[in-house]
Amino acid sequence: MRTVVLVLLGFLVHGMASAAGDASLRTGKSAFGNWSDDAPGVRRQFHARDLPDPASVRSTVSASPAQHAARGARMPSVPSGFEVELVAQGLDGPRVLRIAPNGDVFLAETGGGRVLVFRPGADGKLPAEPIVFAKGLADVYGIAFFPPGPEPTALYVAQPTRVLRFPYRSGDTQASAAGTVVLKDIPGGGHSTRDLVAPNAQQLLVAVGSASNIADGLPKKSAEDIATFERTHARGAAWGSEERRASVWSIAADGSSPRLYAIGLRNCAGMAMQPATKLPWCVVNERDGLGNDLPFEYATRVREHGFYGWPWFYIGGHIDPRRAGERDDALRAEAITPDVLIQPHSAPLGIAFYDGAMFPPDYRGDAFVTLHGSWNRTPRTGYKVVRLRFKDGTPTGEYVDFMTGFVVDDAHAWGRPTGVAVARDGSLLVSEDEGGTVWRVRAKAGP
Repeated sequence: MRTVVLVLLGFLVHGMASAAGDASLRTGKSAFGNWSDDAPGVRRQFHARDLPDPASVRSTVSASPAQHAARGARMPSVPSGFEVELVAQGLDGPRVLRIAPNGDVFLAETGGGRVLVFRPGADGKLPAEPIVFAKGLADVYGIAFFPPGPEPTALYVAQPTRVLRFPYRSGDTQASAAGTVVLKDIPGGGHSTRDLVAPNAQQLLVAVGSASNIADGLPKKSAEDIATFERTHARGAAWGSEERRASVWSIAADGSSPRLYAIGLRNCAGMAMQPATKLPWCVVNERDGLGNDLPFEYATRVREHGFYGWPWFYIGGHIDPRRAGERDDALRAEAITPDVLIQPHSAPLGIAFYDGAMFPPDYRGDAFVTLHGSWNRTPRTGYKVVRLRFKDGTPTGEYVDFMTGFVVDDAHAWGRPTGVAVARDGSLLVSEDEGGTVWRVRAKAGP
């Protein structure tokens, strides 16, 4: 187990947008880019009409995640007027970050199988040593305080095949009792991310990704067989090894009454509640194998009973040619077009809405999304944190590069952003699992 070393002094850097970080909005073909033209301030917006024809662009791109590079003195770049500091390193696969109502920072250390707690000081800095809230949790991922609000009584933690509930009182930094398994029948294998969010005091939502890329090996069914299946299953749901997968589940607080809340979401890797609307959002890793620029990843409101297309359709009613003719036009018309489209293969993992007061006022209500980075695109994309723009609680569809600089060259990267959270003081916390670090971004103090 690697020792966690906290950087007390912090390395501060003023992030200056490069020449690429201009103020013009890139749309259409000009919006597609790669790591080399990322910079704080670069603005992009994609539309469904920007999707290329799969027959003209399908390729057999064979790539791999960027090879590890030592960070050395490198720092992420952030917009002018902000500064970034390294607050933790030596972590083993840090991923989901959550802020307790009292301001404590909870971190799922996925590789280490632990839930860690950092209690910020009066200046917002994290302490010299984290406290282990719970351990022995292989591939731990989602974290949710329940019920939502100022006085939760439980902490829910998700692993690939189960959800546990720990007793919790405000200020607890160590579990007072072993976790109770409240849900144990989650199908394993395939995507292992299992994020959690509590929309109200009666239910939790659990994200369960697909077992494969496009329901590989799915047995064919006739229209009559599909109709029979859908009499007892959600309309549009897959079957076989993909049954109950590529979906968001709803469960009661005790784990009972599990049901499919929304389906057709290939891998909803991160979830958050939007404060302005009280609606759940998720960020989704879409399918591979259609080429560099198909299909878009996305962030979207998760509509109850919504169908988002996978595996037959993508980004609304676009037909995946590998599954053409398997479903009828009526289901195709029901496929929801997501709210914010993100460049293909960027691999979004985390989302957090900004509800703090430290950043400039126009940040409030926007969302931050971590892009883990492509493994099957040439050249690479992702490997950054972006800001989704909202107006009056409604997404505009635009996103802006906020935190970049994790890639060294075409083959190497020192960081891959994973978790994101807004600290109680309004600063932004970002984890990344390539180098095992956590970063804090704050608005630069005025003169």
